[in-house]
Amino acid sequence: MASVAFEGIEKIYPGGTRALSDVTLEIADGELMVVVGPSGCGKSTLLRLLAGLEHVSAGTIRIGDRVANDLSPQERNIAMVFQDYALYPFRTVRGNLEFPLEMRRMPREEMRARVERVAELLGLGRLLDRLPKQLSGGERQRVAMGRALVREPTVFLLDEPLSNLDAKLRSEVRGEIGGLQRRTRTTMMYVTHDQVEAMTLGDRVTVLDKGRIQQVAPPRELYERPANAFVAGFIGTPPMNLFPAALAAAVLPAHLAGATSGRRLTAGIRPEAVTLADGAAPGTLDAVVERVELLGHETLVEAKAGEIQMTARIPTMRELAKGEHVRLRLDPARLYLFDEDGRALAL
Repeated sequence: MASVAFEGIEKIYPGGTRALSDVTLEIADGELMVVVGPSGCGKSTLLRLLAGLEHVSAGTIRIGDRVANDLSPQERNIAMVFQDYALYPFRTVRGNLEFPLEMRRMPREEMRARVERVAELLGLGRLLDRLPKQLSGGERQRVAMGRALVREPTVFLLDEPLSNLDAKLRSEVRGEIGGLQRRTRTTMMYVTHDQVEAMTLGDRVTVLDKGRIQQVAPPRELYERPANAFVAGFIGTPPMNLFPAALAAAVLPAHLAGATSGRRLTAGIRPEAVTLADGAAPGTLDAVVERVELLGHETLVEAKAGEIQMTARIPTMRELAKGEHVRLRLDPARLYLFDEDGRALAL
């Protein structure tokens, strides 16, 4: 196992397309780092640079104490799992697990011992003689992970490995990946566009947008203390409500309402900090219901208060009709403010 460091990484493709700009990031030995962001933000490019499948335009990549810029993919000893699994269809599970070791000309007894150890770790023992077509999607994903693990890599890379699975399997395999990482303490870099995966898996999460790092922090810190408006709006399901602070003067504390006067600030509040109020109570907003989702344990209400689009998370079943007028109370203690450049302001 090894630590990983990206130091001032730039990636510019022929034609001038800039994929990454000044990316500096450290991944500790044994850490599970999740890289998350919208499509096209550069997260898969970052992973491919670490794997040696592409070359940096500027900057330094370190694996452990070695500069990796000029090392071949084989010399880096990195294992990678893709979203399409890339299993050999005419080899059994055992054959797929053995393949990378055969390429290294590993002695038969050592190869067998490694395969059996990884098969036990991943619960594949009863499947060793089956072909990939005889496996479920979750089982195929475990075989792909096993084929990577059997090499005993220094770093384990996963590129959106759950995107081809249905919701139930995603949840199950996500739990397996987290458990596997805790048992093996293998350094992992996990790339996804799914923030639920990011928040439930990562020791820390790196949020990328337009090729630049927006924030690196543990999941809870990302949610509770977003560094800027992009992170605030990207992390969270449903996402944070964001709106011009001037339009929220009625619910802002007096000292904040004065501070926002004449400034183009953005206010933000999480849906769970927006509740329904009875009557025209002070500090509430009149709104019109636009959409309601009854989820059993909670109700999501999308409503429009003047020019403000707002989502409220109600912790009960609440039946409301589209077009119905309601009063929204915003908890002033749970408001966020962001400056003209999107940076979070201390309240």
